[in-house]
Amino acid sequence: MSSTIQIPGYVLGTWDIDPVHSTVGFSVRHMMVSKVRGYFRQFSGEIVTAADPAQSTVTATVDMDSIDTRQEQRDAHIKSADFFDVGNHTSMTFRSTLVEPHGDDWKVTGDLTIKGTALPVVLHLELNGFGPDAYGGTRAGFSAKTEISRKAYGVDIDMPMDGGGVVVGDKITVELEIEAVLRTA
Repeated sequence: MSSTIQIPGYVLGTWDIDPVHSTVGFSVRHMMVSKVRGYFRQFSGEIVTAADPAQSTVTATVDMDSIDTRQEQRDAHIKSADFFDVGNHTSMTFRSTLVEPHGDDWKVTGDLTIKGTALPVVLHLELNGFGPDAYGGTRAGFSAKTEISRKAYGVDIDMPMDGGGVVVGDKITVELEIEAVLRTA
């Protein structure tokens, strides 16, 4: 007999990620002294909350051409074959494979595919809650964070700096703020 985790206000169902009220962001070390932050403007996804929260699932797709680091020339370079090769790899995808409690929060393990390479990642997830919205619907909120190696995905350009170091670091911090809307039908 298994015990099901109780989550206050938990709502079962299928949810669509609301891109207007969500953020898919990242940061990477730049010039060895600071971090550049950016985000993707276009993405979609589906979350299914199951009776047993550990059986819940998430899938998401990010449009790689929608990258925005607030600098047009840098964005064009990131889209080029040097980095994401957007001409041949238009999207990044995530598909969960395991959802498990982790203290007061959750760990969501899944396959992240970038440039045709799928590798497992672990999202450290905080469930922010469930509640009604102003339109008669129901919303859920999640925050998640992970770190990935860009080189592991074949984004392996190195631009050495005079005196040592590289222009762009290998470690990418991915940060998600997700608001999802419960499907009504």
